[in-house]
Amino acid sequence: MSTSERPRYTPVREAYVIDAVRTAVGKRGGSLAAVHPADLGAAALQGLLGRNTIDPANVDDVIFGCVDAIGPQAGNIARTAWLAAGYPQKVPGVTVDRQCGSSQQAINFGAQAIMSGTAEVIVAGGVQNMSALPISSAMLAGREYGFETPFAGSTGWDSRYGNAEVSQFNGAQLIAEKWDITREDMEQWALRSHERARKAIAEGIFEREIVPVGDFRVDEGPRETSLEKMAGLKPLGEGSRLTAAVASQISDGASATLLASEWAVAEYGLTPKARILHVSARGADPIYMLTGPIPATRWALEKSGLTIDDIDVVEINEAFAPVVLAWLQEIGANPDRVNVHGGAIALGHPLGATGAKLFATLVHELERVGGRYGLLTICEGGGTANATIIERL
Repeated sequence: MSTSERPRYTPVREAYVIDAVRTAVGKRGGSLAAVHPADLGAAALQGLLGRNTIDPANVDDVIFGCVDAIGPQAGNIARTAWLAAGYPQKVPGVTVDRQCGSSQQAINFGAQAIMSGTAEVIVAGGVQNMSALPISSAMLAGREYGFETPFAGSTGWDSRYGNAEVSQFNGAQLIAEKWDITREDMEQWALRSHERARKAIAEGIFEREIVPVGDFRVDEGPRETSLEKMAGLKPLGEGSRLTAAVASQISDGASATLLASEWAVAEYGLTPKARILHVSARGADPIYMLTGPIPATRWALEKSGLTIDDIDVVEINEAFAPVVLAWLQEIGANPDRVNVHGGAIALGHPLGATGAKLFATLVHELERVGGRYGLLTICEGGGTANATIIERL
């Protein structure tokens, strides 16, 4: 067996980011709660293609992320949303589930298709209505058929992990303990998230990336809070350092990204905002579950030949505050470059839409500040994480 290191990746072709948009995020039971997921996804698609000079018939595939694909999110929501938007039937669609990183994976798959030469134009994004279908709806639906959890009854799983609790709450608590992150540390980060998000909204920072759903166009999640208010909340469990204040919000939303090859850029008169420099995914302990961004970031930096100091803007999903704080300890990133306009603690986490949502923020923030490199990474159920690095053009 060869002992040589894997080479750094050099794409066969470039994949360009033409545009990236998202809807404003609705809070649980808020402005988007009654919107059918297909119509919510359609709004993001219409917003994206409506402001770019490309015929929808020239799209090769629509790749969407969605978690809990049951009920109105079942039946390949990527395809349903595309058709609900009124676009050509000849364009196919496919739905991806990599848990919280689903729409980031959709972008990565789209970039890989273009880099490989098997596609010229890809629309990648995601949609989630958590008000209609709460988190883990698909897992809970399995109980009707006698499956208490997705893991129960697997001899292979039991022999490896036993009956250890598999949940994001347990994982976040384990991370807080292992990295010695206090409740006060987490609340400080949560407060920072809300303050940054509220400031960004007040200054109109998100207006370039948000497309409307009817008249709805302002994120509902950020709120005025304080360390004193957070300190008064009950822990999520006995002995837990976690409270609702340091967790991402249950949310509704959709997102969409337009990717194109060099040929498509020239053929359709498109103007790229960035190029995809690196895409990958890595795995970690599924019981800790949420530590994946640490090895994913290290791998992405190694493969791209960059250091964390080269990265001008970072978006890392705030599933829970300890996810980001542990990542910061391990990677050594400058906190002032991380989630500069707040994260999911304030702005919400519409599961299947979050990856492309954060990607939209990353693309537009790089453009706003004149930075060169941006990194997106998201922790995911099962102990995996995606990493995407882009270079602004």
